[in-house]
Amino acid sequence: MNKPQPETHTRLSRRTLFAGAGTVGALAAAASLLPGAPAEAPVEAAAPRPAPERGGGYALTDHVKHYYKTTQI
Repeated sequence: MNKPQPETHTRLSRRTLFAGAGTVGALAAAASLLPGAPAEAPVEAAAPRPAPERGGGYALTDHVKHYYKTTQI
């Protein structure tokens, strides 16, 4: 008679997890050493605004507007 095959369960072990993480890290390190496309010229930053005479340098910028949108419920 044939014996029934035991069910095989794949289980992610800690050893497998660390081996995968090490492999990903090694690939990332190797990719950073390979010559790639030439780096683009750095973009010049916008000229800074002059400091206000009476203090209070708050400005409603796009970044601040985005933050306020993320805090709304």
